[in-house]
Amino acid sequence: EKSKMYSTCFRTNLLASLRQCRSKLKILQGHLRTSCDVSDKTSTNSSSKLKNGPSLQDFLKSSTGELRPVEFGEQDTVPYLNQDDVWGGSRKVYFETYGCQMNVSDTEIAWSVLKDSGYQRAESVHDADVVLAVTCAIRENAEQKIWTRLQQFRAMKSRRTRDRPLKVGVLGCMAERLKKDLLEKEKSVDLIAGPDAYRDLPRLLAVTQSGQQAANVMLSLDETYADVMPVRMNTGSPTAFVSIMRGCDNMCSYCIVPFTRGRERSRPIHSILEEVRALSGQGIKEVTLLGQNVNSYRDMSEQTHQLADSPTNLSAGFGTIYRKKKGGLRFSALLDRVSQVDAEMRIRFVSPHPKDFPDEVLQLIRDRPNICSQLHLPAQSGSTQVLQRMRRNHTREAYLELVQHVRDVIPDVALSSDFIVGFCGETEDDHNQTLSLARQVRYDYAYLFAYSMRKKTHAYHKHADDVPADVKQRRLAELIDVCRQGMAEANAEKVGQVHLVLVEGVSKKSPSDLAGRNDGNTKVIIPNMDIPGEVGGQKCSPIKTGDYVAVKI
Repeated sequence: EKSKMYSTCFRTNLLASLRQCRSKLKILQGHLRTSCDVSDKTSTNSSSKLKNGPSLQDFLKSSTGELRPVEFGEQDTVPYLNQDDVWGGSRKVYFETYGCQMNVSDTEIAWSVLKDSGYQRAESVHDADVVLAVTCAIRENAEQKIWTRLQQFRAMKSRRTRDRPLKVGVLGCMAERLKKDLLEKEKSVDLIAGPDAYRDLPRLLAVTQSGQQAANVMLSLDETYADVMPVRMNTGSPTAFVSIMRGCDNMCSYCIVPFTRGRERSRPIHSILEEVRALSGQGIKEVTLLGQNVNSYRDMSEQTHQLADSPTNLSAGFGTIYRKKKGGLRFSALLDRVSQVDAEMRIRFVSPHPKDFPDEVLQLIRDRPNICSQLHLPAQSGSTQVLQRMRRNHTREAYLELVQHVRDVIPDVALSSDFIVGFCGETEDDHNQTLSLARQVRYDYAYLFAYSMRKKTHAYHKHADDVPADVKQRRLAELIDVCRQGMAEANAEKVGQVHLVLVEGVSKKSPSDLAGRNDGNTKVIIPNMDIPGEVGGQKCSPIKTGDYVAVKI
């Protein structure tokens, strides 16, 4: 029998009863104060009143209504706010998004929630009644940008008139990590909301209307926003992001994500497919599936999924900090179903973990034409000793074996990676091993960072950030040079080849050119010109955003 959820009317009535009893208690306290200097008889009467005062039944007497089952998605009522309080009306909200693609997706979810509550979107911060910064906490530099921006918001608030105040909110990872500092030190912030609290934004904004600060940074074990249809911010783009899971269980020692976004939980597959079909209907040509550990997707929403007892298949030589998980619909099944929605729609996914690339995923990428032959394989370091301190649960050798296996299964695959230089205890020999790994693999592109220690992480508690800043920067520059050389070689090999390019719009550097991406996610610049609609065709037409164009590099 399906479990039932119950409405909050019981809780609301209980709160009303508590307020009534609070009034009764104040009256009794008044009697006690006036009885301090009177006779023992009066004192006895007061004691009698206190002894015979309100019982538990008094608190519950106005809550006699039966609990009733409610439909999924019914919103809890808030006793101290009415519907008019949470309705946005004509107020305009402006979003500023920092960090990863997941924050872009979160922005679209938050905007969907506020739009349904009557808010309008502002095209500029100067037109806004509410400014919401969707933040990143992965590195110190990212947080510093937000602090600087908040000072600018404070100046904007001071210039506003009393009849048109500006409310400022901080959303996302930084809100969860620095909630106390944001509310106490940065006086310009009116509200903070963590990654799992976007449904609560209308209530939080209503609370700020009375001049109070409002916060909700509670992490959830099951929030996936499955029933929230995101509202795309960039409607002119032929690409879109679809969030399929949230949180991370890997607990890498350098990473703050498990502490800001919580444990892994996967969105039901039917909800994902519904959104992908809607995007296909809107003419979207490329969808990127998103998750902090996207290829560890495991849908447990249906009983048939839960009953499956097969353990998670990991890449050879890779392990986890947790026990192998059993049951659930896995990433390969999701990728298969999503790729069948629209054969003309490209499918990508980020950000994966190297441990979650079993053969069934690799073979599906090889065999399905619209799944891009491009994989992100974050290495982080080329030293086994550093990888152990990072709690990556694999060796340098296992990583290189995976790279070779991937290239054997998908010969034309494009590879990218993440690297962190200057992690705790990293020696020159460790660094040289990272440089040699980058040379050996030769990535198509890479994301490179100097280590920035984050509070709450395992490294913060167990290791010392003992690599000097100047050494980190020197090592970072050396790794950048190595990776750029590899990327130049990879690009040179593509000269003369024909690639299918999805046109994304006008080039930022040259208005006479267009920019797009090939299957390997490499940016390609093409002239803005009329071309035939088919090979050998005579009739030419302009290239438009969203067109697939065969381009000779």
